[in-house]
Amino acid sequence: MPQPQSHLRQTATRHTRQQDLRILIILSALMSFASVSTDLYLPAMPTITRELHAAAGSIEFTLSGFLIGFSLGQLIWGPVGDRFGRRLPIALGLVLFIVGSAGCALSATMVQMVFWRVVQALGACAGPVLARAMVRDLYARERSAQMLSTLILFMAVAPLLGPIIGGQIMAIGSWHNIFWVMVGLGFVALYGVWQLPESLSAEQRSQEPFSRVFANYAELLRNGRVMGFALTSSFYYCSFYAFIAGTPFTYIDFYHVSPQLYGLLFGVNVLGIMSTNFFNGRLIARFGSEKLFYIGAVIAAAAGSLLGIDAYFGWGGLAGLAIPFFVFASMNGFIVANAVAGALAAAQHNAGACSSLVGAMQYGSGILSASLVGWLADGTPWPMGAIIALMALLCSLTAIGMRQHGKGQRQGCDISS
Repeated sequence: MPQPQSHLRQTATRHTRQQDLRILIILSALMSFASVSTDLYLPAMPTITRELHAAAGSIEFTLSGFLIGFSLGQLIWGPVGDRFGRRLPIALGLVLFIVGSAGCALSATMVQMVFWRVVQALGACAGPVLARAMVRDLYARERSAQMLSTLILFMAVAPLLGPIIGGQIMAIGSWHNIFWVMVGLGFVALYGVWQLPESLSAEQRSQEPFSRVFANYAELLRNGRVMGFALTSSFYYCSFYAFIAGTPFTYIDFYHVSPQLYGLLFGVNVLGIMSTNFFNGRLIARFGSEKLFYIGAVIAAAAGSLLGIDAYFGWGGLAGLAIPFFVFASMNGFIVANAVAGALAAAQHNAGACSSLVGAMQYGSGILSASLVGWLADGTPWPMGAIIALMALLCSLTAIGMRQHGKGQRQGCDISS
């Protein structure tokens, strides 16, 4: 006896939801590789510096080196993904990540560590850039912003657990084991990739020669909307990476926090990120992604400025840094997903190249801030606080300028019509 149509539809809907959930989980894991590669070893940074007999502040260059590789790699993987599809480039990137992680575990000098961190990053960046492009392949503008918020909400588990797990590994073993854990995670992700469907069919793939890649990037750089979203989120990332580079020493050395407690303090910020990403996905339909984007940038600037003031005067001690940064970090939910969705929508075509450019600018901006924290280190929280405050203000000013320019364009269109 044939089944009723309603039952068949319910079965098909349930199967689709299960498939979407599986895809969502795998994409979230791929997008989390930047966090896994940085947050997991943060509690070990002071110990690595001592055991490798390196100069004070030199460990920050392992973060800067990672960001260099991560930024440059994205410029390559995006166009490769547009040409050959998404799955194969992601898998090749994961193999490179595994090799780099093993190299870090076996490093005997800081120079070796920085080199293998670059290799690790060149592979790690394939997952995030092509996962974002896959979202753009499958969903339209507003829906893609919602999906990106959901992805960030899921992937926030990595930075939440990363420092905590890293601290526990340090409690029971050496810092080398942290990178061996990364090797294992790379193999798990590699298995997950083969469970993904290919989101870019052969008919949709770019047939342009790679000589056109730089011309495509030049076209995106001339796109005011793309650059507005990219620059605002890049300044935000500058502040974020100044915090990531500075807090292991500020918290552990200056305020004498244990590596285990540091992991918990860092993880609290991720709860804020998860919360705003949750609300962002639900508020977009009511307010629109751009309005939430601007609100997030303004609040981030206020919180970053307060943190800088607290860092200079020492107000509130550890809490004077942790509380403002919690507010600042929470704005990630309103800034990052909406910025990426807005830039991809403005680019229209070449989603992979646009995702590469935006990602390269976001993580590349961290190179400057992480290096500055190392160069300006004076044993106090002030250099970190100053960089966070400055970049947060630039984030807000760029967003406000972009909004005013958009209003001017709309008014001009109204007058001319």
